[in-house]
Amino acid sequence: MVLRLALAGVLGGVIGAEREYRGKVAGTRTHLLVALGSALMLLVSQHGFGAQGDPGRVAAQIVSGIGFIGAGAIMVDRKSVHGLTTAAGIWVAAGIGMATAAGLYGLAIATTVLALVGLEVFGIILFNDRRRRQDKGEQNEISDG
Repeated sequence: MVLRLALAGVLGGVIGAEREYRGKVAGTRTHLLVALGSALMLLVSQHGFGAQGDPGRVAAQIVSGIGFIGAGAIMVDRKSVHGLTTAAGIWVAAGIGMATAAGLYGLAIATTVLALVGLEVFGIILFNDRRRRQDKGEQNEISDG
């Protein structure tokens, strides 16, 4: 069980490290703690109460509770919303923690890899597209001059 907790923390921390590298509000420690806490709660529900435990209900409550933490990462300005990707990352980290606690190591690792690919690859594509549009906008402003 300790190895499951450790793996959950590492996988969550990896996603958090990407968020921290990008300068986002929730980083390595937050994602690590979310994955670790989710794994712990699910392990306790599986093994701490014998036949009386109900891991399914605990998993559902973890998913709901993580929504509150994610909501804290979302900032709304007058014209834009920030933090949705970080909030989603926190939610995914909770899922990774639960998968690890359930012994679904391959699923947890695959989800971590897919999350990182999504964050990095789509981030690069979208960043480059946004930069191209901004460059065109600046050229148009200059030519409209």
